[in-house]
Amino acid sequence: MSIAADIFTIKNHKEFEKTALKVFRHQYEHNNVYGEFCRFLNVDKAAVKSLQQIPFLPIQFFKTHEILSTTTDPVQETFTSSGTTGMVTSRHLITDISLYEDSYRKAFASFYGNIEDYAVLALLPSYLERQGSSLIHMVEDLIRLSNNENSGFYLFNHDELIEKLVALDASGQNVLLIGVTYALLDLIEKQDFQLQNTIIMETGGMKGKRKEMIREELHEQLCKGFGVSAIHSEYGMTELLSQAYSLGQGIFECPNWMQVLIRDTEDALSYVETGKTGGINVIDLANINSCSFIATQDLGKKYPNNSFEVLGRFDNSDIRGCNLMVL
Repeated sequence: MSIAADIFTIKNHKEFEKTALKVFRHQYEHNNVYGEFCRFLNVDKAAVKSLQQIPFLPIQFFKTHEILSTTTDPVQETFTSSGTTGMVTSRHLITDISLYEDSYRKAFASFYGNIEDYAVLALLPSYLERQGSSLIHMVEDLIRLSNNENSGFYLFNHDELIEKLVALDASGQNVLLIGVTYALLDLIEKQDFQLQNTIIMETGGMKGKRKEMIREELHEQLCKGFGVSAIHSEYGMTELLSQAYSLGQGIFECPNWMQVLIRDTEDALSYVETGKTGGINVIDLANINSCSFIATQDLGKKYPNNSFEVLGRFDNSDIRGCNLMVL
C-alpha cells in the first residue's frame, strides 16, 4: 500500500501521528482480527483522531490467530517466539520481508552508524537452536552487511570467541558483540575482559538457564566482566518489525516510525502520566501488513523525551482489561 512509502521518512511527532492514523484506518478495514477487536470495543473508525484513541491488540492474539492486514499477498516468512515444549508460541506472518529489513537496517544506522564499521560477533545459542527467529534473521543480515571476515555466529565455542574478541578489540577494530543474557554471563565467567573498542549488546532473557536478575545487578556484572562503562540493549519481539535500542542505563529510544505509550494496568483503555509505571503499548508502523498497535505484557515507564524503561513483565498473561474478546 502507498502508506508504506511514508513510514521510514517520518521526521517528527506530527508526521508520526498522521501516518499512524492512516495505518489504523487501513488495519481497521483490512485486518479481520483487529477490525473485529475494535468493533467489539465499539470504536468508530471515523471518531479516532489521536494516538491515545487507537485500540491496541493484546499480544496474546499472535498465539491464537493469524494477524494479517493483507489478504492477497503470500506469506514470505513466519517468525515464531521461543517457548518450552508444549507451550503455545506466537506466530508473526510476514508478507513483505523487505519492511523488516528496511526497519532494522535504518534503525541500526541511526543509532550506530555504518554497519561496515563493525565486526559483528553473535552469541545467540537459544535462538540458533530453533527455527523462525526474527532476531537471527536480523543478525545474520547485519553480519553479511558488515562485510567483515571476522563477523559471525558462535554457539558454545567460547574459547574461540574469547580469542577473536580480545584480538579484534586490541587491534582497534570496532566490535559489536550481541548476545543472549545468560550466554554473556557464561562468557565473563570464563574470562575477564578489558575491552576498549567493543559494544556489548544484550538481547534479554535467561531462557530458563539462570535465575532472573534485575537490570541494575545484571548490567553491573556485565560491565565489570567485560571492562566496559555501559551495556547496550535491544528491545524487540517476534510480533514486531522494529526495535528500540538502549545505549546504557536501560533507557530505550525508538526509531522515528516506532513509539510506546504506557497504559494503566487496571484499565487497559486509559494511560498513565509520564514517569508512572504501566503496561507498554507499542506502535510499530513497519508492522503495516500485520498489526501496528500492540499491547505487550511488559511493564515500563516513559520519560518526557519519549525514551522509556522496561521494568519487568506482568505476573501472568491474564492482564486485566486485555482479554476483552474471545473470537
